[in-house]
Amino acid sequence: MAISFDNALGVHPDALNFRVQRTKVLASNLANVDTPGYLSRDLSFSTVMDHMSSIGVSQKSPKLLVSSMYSIPYQNSKNGNTVELGVEQGKFAQNNMDFQTSLTFLNMKFSGLAKAIEGR
Repeated sequence: MAISFDNALGVHPDALNFRVQRTKVLASNLANVDTPGYLSRDLSFSTVMDHMSSIGVSQKSPKLLVSSMYSIPYQNSKNGNTVELGVEQGKFAQNNMDFQTSLTFLNMKFSGLAKAIEGR
């Protein structure tokens, strides 16, 4: 009997891919903290997961569809830049912890599959 990795791993590879893409967006925000007129962006995990559940995990698109949204700043700046350093650093740190959690879940899935293959 063949093992379907898409069914066995579930949504975890897509969640990990999302975390990587969000890291890139947040890093771009941090790199442009002093750029006049730069508008900070972010990605919504719930929007991506809703999209994945609507098309089904087994029918996932070749590239995870992620659209960025502009962030609304807590405090406006004079130069039109909407990046707030402390907020972005907090989002980056939280995303890093979420990435580690997703990676742990994926490792647990692989460990379970390895035990199943070995017959334990």
